[in-house]
Amino acid sequence: MTNNAHHIVFANEKGGTGKSTTAVHVAVALAYQGHKVGIIDLDPRQRTSYRYLENRDATMKRKNIEIPQPSYEVFEHANLARLEQLIERMSHGTDFLLFDTPGRDDKYARFVATRANTLVTPINDSFVDFDLIGQVDPETFKVRKLSFYAELIWEARKARAKADGTTIDWVVLRNRTQYVEAHNMKRIVAALTELSQRVGFRIIPGLSERVIYRELFPAGLTMLDKQHLGRLATSHLAARQELRELIKHLALPQTAQRSPGDDEPSFPKPKLVA
Repeated sequence: MTNNAHHIVFANEKGGTGKSTTAVHVAVALAYQGHKVGIIDLDPRQRTSYRYLENRDATMKRKNIEIPQPSYEVFEHANLARLEQLIERMSHGTDFLLFDTPGRDDKYARFVATRANTLVTPINDSFVDFDLIGQVDPETFKVRKLSFYAELIWEARKARAKADGTTIDWVVLRNRTQYVEAHNMKRIVAALTELSQRVGFRIIPGLSERVIYRELFPAGLTMLDKQHLGRLATSHLAARQELRELIKHLALPQTAQRSPGDDEPSFPKPKLVA
């Protein structure tokens, strides 16, 4: 893989964890910061992130506006050589290249995950999701063993460090935490913390479960496009703050953030098309 772009892979071998929503919001946030951003959708069946950004293009055309937009492609699962060609093409002149992977075991998702600069694994606060990366004792909730996926990433990180002296920054993103019972949440956090100390991933806060994310999809808008969202409710302002915190905790290279107390993120305003 080329080193022209920083590769951010959103990967989790199960659906319903908010991979596509998070990937699109991160991509648009980086574009708002003035970075050149691309995103490859590796799920040609659902193509959620591709459709999201396609809807965004349609909204710009319909409303005659210009808002930050990443370049985007969907990979049709031809072969690895074709995927590498697509990555090479989209990495050229790009600061960040994001990958939205399907919620299942997939050889192309594994390929990009083991070659990522930043690997983001969104999970819900549930032991069903936790089982992807580790198994716990049913009585003590202590971690018993790594899952196959965690072992795969562990081995890939060791291989990368040996081959080129770099490693994969593995980030476990806690998404959709709003409706989880507090006692269960404490058990999840304890198990995640224990496992992170074993395999070296970072745990960061993600996006809460909010209806607004589903409502924004048809127009391809994000929480950052406030000029086109009308009057924002308090929960929407909280969602924008969550996104700012997410970007900050990803600790990506070349990204500057204002302090968390600022009312507005440091993004340029959209322009009307002349």
